[in-house]
Amino acid sequence: MPHKSGREQARSLPFGWHWSKGAMMGAKGPDNTGTRSLLSRMLTNVAWLVGGKGFGAVCSLVYLAILTRSLGLKDFGHFALIFGTSQALIAIAEFQTWRVVVKYGVEHVHQKDWGKFGRLSMMAGLLDVIGAVIGCGIAYVAFYEFADALELNPTLIDTAFWFNVAALWALVSAPTGIVRALDRFDMAVYIEAIVPLGRLLAAITIWLTGPSLVLFLIAWAVIDLLEAAIYWIVARRLCPQAIRLSHLKDAFKAREENPGFVRFFLVTYASATVEAVFRHGPLLAVGYLVGTSAAGLFRLANQLAQGLAKLSSLLSRAAYAEISRAKVASAAQEFRKLAAQTSKIAGAGGALVVLLAVALGGQIMALLGGDEFRGGYVILIPLTVAASFELAGVAFEPVLHSTGKAMLSLVSRLVSVFAATAALFALVGPYGSPGIAWAVAIGGAVGYVVMGILAVITLRRMDAEEAAAPEG
Repeated sequence: MPHKSGREQARSLPFGWHWSKGAMMGAKGPDNTGTRSLLSRMLTNVAWLVGGKGFGAVCSLVYLAILTRSLGLKDFGHFALIFGTSQALIAIAEFQTWRVVVKYGVEHVHQKDWGKFGRLSMMAGLLDVIGAVIGCGIAYVAFYEFADALELNPTLIDTAFWFNVAALWALVSAPTGIVRALDRFDMAVYIEAIVPLGRLLAAITIWLTGPSLVLFLIAWAVIDLLEAAIYWIVARRLCPQAIRLSHLKDAFKAREENPGFVRFFLVTYASATVEAVFRHGPLLAVGYLVGTSAAGLFRLANQLAQGLAKLSSLLSRAAYAEISRAKVASAAQEFRKLAAQTSKIAGAGGALVVLLAVALGGQIMALLGGDEFRGGYVILIPLTVAASFELAGVAFEPVLHSTGKAMLSLVSRLVSVFAATAALFALVGPYGSPGIAWAVAIGGAVGYVVMGILAVITLRRMDAEEAAAPEG
């Protein structure tokens, strides 16, 4: 926890921390590698994220219940398809610039080279803008040419398009990477709490004044745009030496200043796009192959599965930054130890997630959406299994990225999607929505095994190279 007031801290440490001999002092106190392990630092960041996401989870459960009960299965299905499309478009347009900022930025921060860090950050911001423009074009085609395929109500097409435009311009990938590279997960928690709190207050207000699908969508869009603006403001305040408009004119020099940037950017973007197909494609497939009401049921089950496995995204954020930092500033043995410890913790969490879904999934579905949503229990179980595999393998991708093996991550993602697609075509006919959910679980299992094997091989090669290197 901060030991100074925010104002006093801002005067003494404008970045929230400084580096000294490879160790870091944070806004939360000394963080020397001699006194705190890499795992301890990562779990501290996870604790911050869990606190914020725990608050967000409570808020999301309440506003989700308001949405399902006030809109009903059919309208919630429309909401699910519109929102799911926006998430898929965001994943395509985001370019995953936060990964680039974290991978290369932690070294610049370590060396206090704020010029390079600023150019890298501003280039990431420009890439976000380019992605948003491209995404808007895709959204136009999707909603004005293929709305019939999704069984979307014609009166909602304009609203759906503009909702997606707002979501695309609310991208916060670059400032998210900046905050994580600066190891200010505490600030990220405060900012990201705006969305669930804002949605909860908006949902209650709309519910009391007259539920409307359009009003819910407008509220969600405004809140996302507000969060994006605040994220950039905070990034600027945390690191004013680097986050400045003057770096825009030479932002693309970052390509030459960060060797391997273009290849890493393209590979991680491709990997994230494939992951987006795996994550959001099944919902759209349900809407197209089964129907709008089924999409609403699938959306609620998927939301719960992801909520139960939220720890995977929290561990991923903290692990990605800490593993990248460990590769720069720590011994190889500590790097491998962190990866192994993270995998063990995540594996135990994955098993717990599945047990919770089996024991309480049906009751939670009925509690949130009413009896008409109870049938989603058969969808929730396989989706939770898929989420648990994601949780168990949370350390694999950061290991591959930080060791320069991002292409292997892309390969495992592609294998996962191919496995899920093959299973989907085999299962959707006889089993419908539950079949699609089990296809997701099969893809998750295959992806976990393949990426895990590749991560282990990579670490063993590091061991062999270290053993073969001459001492001194």
